[in-house]
Amino acid sequence: MKIKTWLLLSYFFVMLLPLAAAYLLFAWINMYHNDLNVEEYVQKSLQLNQIVSVLDDPALYQPNIERPQVEKLVSPRVSIALFNRYGLVLYTSDPLQVPPHFALGREQLYEDLYALEQGFRAYRYKQPVFNGNELAGFFELQLSRDEWAAGVAKRTRWVAFVFIGLFLLIYLTVVFFVNRKLNRRLNRLMEQMTAFAQREPFEEMPAGKDEIGELTKHFYGMRQQIESAQEKIAKQQREKEFLIASISHDLKTPLTSIRAYAESLALANELKLTAEDREEYCRIIAEKADYMKRMLDDLTVYTLLQSPAYEMELVEVDSGEFFDMLLSGYEPICREKNIHLHVHCDVTGNVRINPRQMMRVADNLMSNAIRHTKPGANILLAAVSSGRPLPAGLFSFVTEQAEKPREEGIFLIVQNEGEGIDEEQLSHVFDPLYQADPARSKTGERGTGLGLSITRQIMEKHGGTVNIFAQKGDGTCVICFLPKMNQRG
Repeated sequence: MKIKTWLLLSYFFVMLLPLAAAYLLFAWINMYHNDLNVEEYVQKSLQLNQIVSVLDDPALYQPNIERPQVEKLVSPRVSIALFNRYGLVLYTSDPLQVPPHFALGREQLYEDLYALEQGFRAYRYKQPVFNGNELAGFFELQLSRDEWAAGVAKRTRWVAFVFIGLFLLIYLTVVFFVNRKLNRRLNRLMEQMTAFAQREPFEEMPAGKDEIGELTKHFYGMRQQIESAQEKIAKQQREKEFLIASISHDLKTPLTSIRAYAESLALANELKLTAEDREEYCRIIAEKADYMKRMLDDLTVYTLLQSPAYEMELVEVDSGEFFDMLLSGYEPICREKNIHLHVHCDVTGNVRINPRQMMRVADNLMSNAIRHTKPGANILLAAVSSGRPLPAGLFSFVTEQAEKPREEGIFLIVQNEGEGIDEEQLSHVFDPLYQADPARSKTGERGTGLGLSITRQIMEKHGGTVNIFAQKGDGTCVICFLPKMNQRG
């Protein structure tokens, strides 16, 4: 139950309690009155007849006389007042109620004669007395209802006790549920917030379906987001530290080589270097400088792509024309290294891309493929729209994955025949500066270790994905998926 609904119901019961108690008292007293009304009325009527028989004597209404027979009738339950015919008091048994020097007006004197009126505490009766045809006076009786008043008072006390008991029960119930539904849970939530702020562990409690439950769910969700962000920041910090350390190490080696060969060239006469040696040293220095430049360029692009503020500009292009251009230009380098390149392009429609970054993706993937392909082996470079036939020569273990239903888009496939990658290494190939084979190739070439990381970030900026499949002894295949007309980036 919602706390708002529960509080409104509590307020309703607390407000309804006085009304219920008043109604209960009224109904109980009315029932008691109805039960005793007839019996009491008969008793009072019989008592009244006995008293009237005594008071209906004209001699009692003479001034300044003794009235012993009247005195005998007076008791704590019976009060008598005698008036002359003009309304002056001749006798009163209760001076507090009817003062001795009191006089009734004419209207009061003749009002409600011969009527036995029922009041809360007494019956009242008033009657004139005649002496023959002349009016001698009036008498007024009050017969108390002590038993009835005592019963009403007793029932009133019982109702009061019930009211107080019910009030205490509702109050204690409200206090219990307020402590259970509000205070205890809020205190526990505050303790958990304090523990979270102080980075102390705590166990999550059931959230519930009320407002505090929703607040608790939001807090737990916020906690997960903050912890995830903290883990992400810590991971990025570790990656940056590793990146700086790795780049420092990777730059130190070519710098050392450049310095050594430069010093050798400076001492060429003393070392008696031949022209061929000088040319070789200059070539090595140029290669090392190019390697450092590529690493610094990749580092710049990697840092730019990691920035959340970086928005990649996308333009709409014809996919067929663009991918024909993208896949061309790699034949000379493959022919130089005695690698057989198979190009396949079957794409249609328009796409939103950043041409320069997509060219970087193709260059990174082809550089990796060429570097890990032995002379005489094959490389497959293909671009295929979803729903179109896959190119021939695709590894069987890749075909099963590529044929799964996907949203409409384009596959960019780069497959090389080589030694492949171990299964446990596949989950790390997109990590920055990770290299499955850190050793140099036969030609002495080595990548910067940022190519696949940059490729993944570029594809994600396009709203696409990149996956790598490998099998030891067969080779490696990288498949990039680019959605058509994607608005993200």
